[in-house]
Amino acid sequence: MSKQLLVEQDGRILRVTFNRPEDNGISDAMANEFVDALGSAHHTSDLVLVKSIGPDYCTGRVRDPGSPPPATEAYARRPEYDGIFNSYKAIRNSLVPIVTAIEGRAMGFGAAIAALCDISFASDTATFNIPEIGHNVMPTMVMSALYDRVNRNALMWLAYSTEFIDAQRALLYGMVSNVVPAAKLDEETEAFCKVLLSRPRPAILGLKEYLHVAPRMDELGAIDYARSIHSMVNTAAEMKRKH
Repeated sequence: MSKQLLVEQDGRILRVTFNRPEDNGISDAMANEFVDALGSAHHTSDLVLVKSIGPDYCTGRVRDPGSPPPATEAYARRPEYDGIFNSYKAIRNSLVPIVTAIEGRAMGFGAAIAALCDISFASDTATFNIPEIGHNVMPTMVMSALYDRVNRNALMWLAYSTEFIDAQRALLYGMVSNVVPAAKLDEETEAFCKVLLSRPRPAILGLKEYLHVAPRMDELGAIDYARSIHSMVNTAAEMKRKH
């Protein structure tokens, strides 16, 4: 891993930290490392905690230093965005829940992953926006992450206006789980991680699996899947262990 993306195993927590404090932009190389870290997290961890170093959470995608200019042909250019799209997929597909703590600005890619993470704690001073169209860039990359997280009217307004919203508005829109005082962001996030780790691993994995799969099913399928996973998880030996 590069120094711009820090990955640290801390007991049952995999800590992933954006470490570009000047802007916490995400380069394609960082995005690919992010995907790799999330894809294997379940082998060593029961949760992933995503944080940032510096005043901002993430100000969007940046190009790797020295990278060639974008391809001029659309078919050739399309794979250049795979790191970003694969990051979104990695969060959705992770077998363990992903928790994040957001402070400062969460822009574009930052707003997307804040909403995609399973549990998102936002500082009461955090702000969120989708700036792409202000730079004559279609914001459909971000929208592919947010379309099932944020209500349609709110998402359209965010994309067209490019305006920042505060953390309370982000909570109202469904982009974050909880808003806490800035001075208590780390404390509240770590306290929740401790609570999550007190739960049996089969339940930790089962909850994430169900909410990943069930929304794509029809009503009968979602109910039948709930019956099946309920039986599997609740008969696991670890579920009967005294805590």
